Amino acid sequence: MIDELLHDTGFLSAAEDAVRAAAAAEVMPRWRQLAAHEVDEKSGPHDLVTVADRQAEIHLTRSLTALLPGSVVVGEEGVHADPSLYAAVRGDAPVWIVDPVDGTRQFVHGDPGFCVLVALARHGELLASWTYAPATGEMAVAVRGGGARLNGAALRAGAPEPGATIRVATAHPDYTTPAQKEALAGLAVEGVDPQPCGSAGLAYLAVARGDSEAVAFTWEYAWDHAAGILLVTEAGGAHRTIAGDPFRVTGDNTLPFTAARDEATARRVASLLRAQ
Repeated sequence: MIDELLHDTGFLSAAEDAVRAAAAAEVMPRWRQLAAHEVDEKSGPHDLVTVADRQAEIHLTRSLTALLPGSVVVGEEGVHADPSLYAAVRGDAPVWIVDPVDGTRQFVHGDPGFCVLVALARHGELLASWTYAPATGEMAVAVRGGGARLNGAALRAGAPEPGATIRVATAHPDYTTPAQKEALAGLAVEGVDPQPCGSAGLAYLAVARGDSEAVAFTWEYAWDHAAGILLVTEAGGAHRTIAGDPFRVTGDNTLPFTAARDEATARRVASLLRAQ
């Protein structure tokens, strides 16, 4: 049934519409309109959550599970409230992996650099993904074996020019522990330009469209990476952990890992990263 749905333009369009509707109803009306009491801290001052995050995830949970009966949702805010929900990523049911506002700090500060991330997976295999930046109107869609598109136009990551500097988006220093900083320190070499990012989803989109060469991350929460990994892969890119294995959305990866415009760049970046 799932394979059939991946070829069903009506289903794929309905999923895209659900992502757009959640952003229109719950996210954009609150952008640059948040009151102080609508912003909370989770684990610390750099880990923010807003009423928009929570309400958008509720909206998406309702609409996406209705679209695919028997499916479940693993969302960032739901798992924060009940960590046991994360196990569904490894379960038998089709799972929607949701980050309702990726780049919450940017959202809170009124910056347009945030997005809504949704991926559909089953048995650990990524099937489709939607990366939507509502403030800029960009919608990137990827389907397993069907390629990647941005606002309807085909996306091809391509390969970097020979000798070009490799731009690598990494986590902002505010979000990284000393061990994670050490793991990324290997990127500080000639010919590589590590650049902290805000939204992981938009960093993956930059790789898929060839505006950046790679990303390198030190954590594996599925909601941050599932949509982007499929997007980069379907745009012709590759992903590797420091053990040389493809990144697994179900977890237990040898971290850090990278996703890049092509296989050669992925292997180059992975070789520079250090075990945590």
